[in-house]
Amino acid sequence: MKLTLYLFKKFFPIFIGSLAFFSLVLVLVDLLMNIQKFIQNDAPVNQVLNLMLLYTPKTIWYALPLATLFAVSYSLSDFYASNELTAVFASGVSLFRFTLPLLIFSVVLSFGMFVFEDKVVVPTFAQKKALQSELLAEEKNFDNDSVVVLSDNGKIIYKAQSYEDSQQRLFDLFLVFRNEDKTLNAILHADSAYWQFDVGQWKLFNTVQWSYVNGQLICEPVQMDLLSRLVEPSETFRSNSLSIEEIDVRQAKIYIEHLKKVGFPYNEELSVYYKKFSYPFVVFIVVFLSVGLSGKSRKNVLLISLSLSVSAAVLFYVMQMLTMLLAKFSYISPFMGAWFPVFFFICISIMLLRFART
Repeated sequence: MKLTLYLFKKFFPIFIGSLAFFSLVLVLVDLLMNIQKFIQNDAPVNQVLNLMLLYTPKTIWYALPLATLFAVSYSLSDFYASNELTAVFASGVSLFRFTLPLLIFSVVLSFGMFVFEDKVVVPTFAQKKALQSELLAEEKNFDNDSVVVLSDNGKIIYKAQSYEDSQQRLFDLFLVFRNEDKTLNAILHADSAYWQFDVGQWKLFNTVQWSYVNGQLICEPVQMDLLSRLVEPSETFRSNSLSIEEIDVRQAKIYIEHLKKVGFPYNEELSVYYKKFSYPFVVFIVVFLSVGLSGKSRKNVLLISLSLSVSAAVLFYVMQMLTMLLAKFSYISPFMGAWFPVFFFICISIMLLRFART
């Protein structure tokens, strides 16, 4: 118990200090990237400060793994440098047993990080994005090109050249109607279509219909019963501009199911969804990594610990960026896009821990 208290007495001040430092750096970087735009748009100082405050939970979420990695690595390296760990090992306490409280703490912190991200980071980051768009006079554009949407459980296919959100219109629209067995029933073409909010239905202009009869497409008058089935909301045809990072896990799951239903690409969104679960475990991994990296030098402990921590963090984030990009273009599954860096660093951490000095 005394060893545990002594370990945490050394760890916590470094952890809190490094977390505050890394978080502050991220806030200042975001500010410097946009400060010219704030000045050009005469953004009030109090609003800019509020923007920084709303961004702080997100920076804490980003900084937690790096702060944990640095705090554990520096604490253990300092113990090595002052020969305190030599005395611990001589008393029969192994490195794993000595650092076990930190591992338990990291598990608790990982679950806490997941809840913190879902309940605090998501709403504050969404508010930050909305306020920043307002301060910089940025307008969202929901117009879309080359739209393809599946509706009515795949029995209706919308294919439009473009969608204009301001007028709620589809242009150069083809509609493919299929039977229950997914065989072709009819094809409609309209120069344009307008969404009628009052009746919840699309109104088509200059419409032509082809029906599939006895293996042939025959041009015939438009059937009103087909038009009455065009009830897919106009919001469905908007550009895919919703960010999974700005919504919680429950909303993200519903949104991805919606993308699957209407036939939109969803690999990128699904990989970000999985990342919501994988990223908190980085805190647990970096403790293993820190234990393995500690004791590599008895001199310049602060510099060596900081260098190793930053290098490991950069390697992880670069690898995660690459795997997420591969998942986006379907070279690997969305699950592996989010989890592969975690699995890789688990293996590296176990190897380093096995060969750590004890």
